[in-house]
This record gives sequence, structure tokens and C-alpha cells, in this order.
Amino acid sequence: MENPSTQDTRPLGAPAEPAPQALRAIVTGASSGIGAATVRALRRDGWAVVAAARRTDRLAALAEETGAVPVALDVTDQASVDAFAAEVAAGGAVHALVNNAGGAFGADRVADSVTADWERMYEVNVLGSMRMTRALLPALRDSGQGSVLFLTSTAALAAYEGGAGYCGVKAAQVSLARSLRLEEAENNIRVIEVSPGMVRTDEFALNRLGGDRAAADKVYEGVEYPLTADDVAQAVAFTLNAPHHMNIDQLVLRPLAQAANHKVLRA
Repeated sequence: MENPSTQDTRPLGAPAEPAPQALRAIVTGASSGIGAATVRALRRDGWAVVAAARRTDRLAALAEETGAVPVALDVTDQASVDAFAAEVAAGGAVHALVNNAGGAFGADRVADSVTADWERMYEVNVLGSMRMTRALLPALRDSGQGSVLFLTSTAALAAYEGGAGYCGVKAAQVSLARSLRLEEAENNIRVIEVSPGMVRTDEFALNRLGGDRAAADKVYEGVEYPLTADDVAQAVAFTLNAPHHMNIDQLVLRPLAQAANHKVLRA
């Protein structure tokens, strides 16, 4: 049976109807997974896109494919963020920041938790989003119609065994987004949360489980159609393409088989 993915098959650069005019977006964590899929989706919708990540070889390939502008970035390094923000701001108006860089590391119970895993998750998911948002707020304000989008997770909405670290950092990221929404409304900046449930990508579960391929595959075992990176990217594009007077505060998406974080229907 064919996977009913929401992958968009329009040629890259072919605008949607209606298309945004001369809008420019920054996507972090763009070298793979949801980030790369978001770059493709926004380019199809006519956006100018800066694709940002650490793995410059992958960025170069994505840029060649899509026409996005690749710029090296490490969201955990303030000097890297400052240099990136200066380069991007010099290149023109910035209308959207997609805070996608993130990850989960470890799935241990609290009694067995590894402090370094928690620190690493907080550094990239929360502090990384804060650094990028803080650095680009002046440019987003100057655009007159800025949007800041956070890729959070349904892990922020309900705890589960072995999830305290990841649930905690994603809940912190949600708090960051919601405080920012209150603070920046007067500057005509939308703040959007896209909160996916089970998404099968090449790296998420593998990274979380320390490179154990068998354990990573087991996460999705029996689930015929988990969400894909393209599914999430289409949701991101939908929120950013909405008229600017409409703020989609939070968009939660899960595969049909996932009724809740702890209830997944498996074949």
C-alpha cells in the first residue's frame, strides 16, 4: 500500500496560490530531517530561504537542490550565532525564523539519568532557540511582519516513562515561545509552535538511543504510517503562509495511530 505522505511534488520554486512575495526565512538544523524538508517546502512556496546547520557538506547539496542559501551555524556557540546573524541581516530583510535545531539524547528513567544528556538537550533545544531568537529579533522587527516558529513536541504536553529529560526541555522551549509571544505582539511578530508527535526521520531515534539501530527501529515497529519530515514541513509552511494577522499559536500533529504519547496502535 502506498504511503499517503503529504510530500509536495511540485517543482522547487513553483509558488503556491497565493504565494508570499519576497519573504525570507531562516531554518536552523537544516542539514537533515524536518529542517531539510522545511527548506524544500518553503522554497516550493516561493520563499527565499537561508539554510543553517553545522554540516556544511549536506547544506551544500541542499542548496544545489533547492536554491536555498547555505550558511554554517552552531546554535550552541554564541560567536557562531552572532556571526550568522550579522551575515544574514546584511543580506536583506528577515521575515521568519524557524527554530528547528534540536534533539533528544537518552531515554533513561530519572533514577538512571545521565546529567550530560540533559545538559546537551537543554543547550541545543532551549538555549539554542533563545540565542537565535535574541540575535535575529532586531531584523524580524525591522521587517514589519516577522514570525518566530518553534519546533517543539507533544513531549511538552504529557510526560512518559523515560522521557523526563526530553519532556522537560521541550516544555521549557514552549515556555520560551509563549513568553516571547506576549513580549513581541506589540512589534507585529507572530510566535508559532508546531508540536509533532511520532515522526520517523533518519536520525532522531537513532541519536536518542545512542546509535542503537535495532532499538531505534523498534520505536516505530508496527506503526504503518508514522509522520514523516515532509508531513511536519507542510505544517510549518501552512502556519507561515497564513495571513500575517492570523497567529497559529500552536499546531499539534500526530500520526493517526498515535492517540496519545503513551497510546500507539501497532499492527
